[in-house]
Amino acid sequence: MSTFAEIGEGLERAWDTLSEGWRQLRRRATQALTRFNPGDRRSGLETTDEQFLQSASRWGLLTADVSENDDEVRVRLEAPGMEADDFDLQVNGNVLVVRGEKRVERDQVDGRFHVIECAYGSFERAIPLPAEVDEQGARARYRRGVLTVRLPKKASARKRRIEVG
Repeated sequence: MSTFAEIGEGLERAWDTLSEGWRQLRRRATQALTRFNPGDRRSGLETTDEQFLQSASRWGLLTADVSENDDEVRVRLEAPGMEADDFDLQVNGNVLVVRGEKRVERDQVDGRFHVIECAYGSFERAIPLPAEVDEQGARARYRRGVLTVRLPKKASARKRRIEVG
């Protein structure tokens, strides 16, 4: 095999690997990709925080894990940089809707930023649930940047073993 053929095969393998990696990333991140709205400012930007928000990303990842057992559905959402009272949670059918607002908190007030990748502002993320839940019994906790929501299943959605006599 010639050197050019070997290089061609190596490039083809590298392209296939890169292509597969992008497909997996797109498939996994599609639901987690969340739009942040920094607010509607029709007038001029008044404060340095408002000016900073104009440069911040409009999109961020709010990654979630959804699991279930016989009695409940558990949702774990990574949302760093927030406080517990920044969230608004609702259940609409079999979807958990998480709304919130991530506010700008900057330690640095002078100088220039060269990279601004964090997203700030209000957001909404809809997370499909695998079973019907009783939202009245739901419990939520926010700790160390992770929102955990525990939703008890409705009696009709719970598994139960039927004894054979």
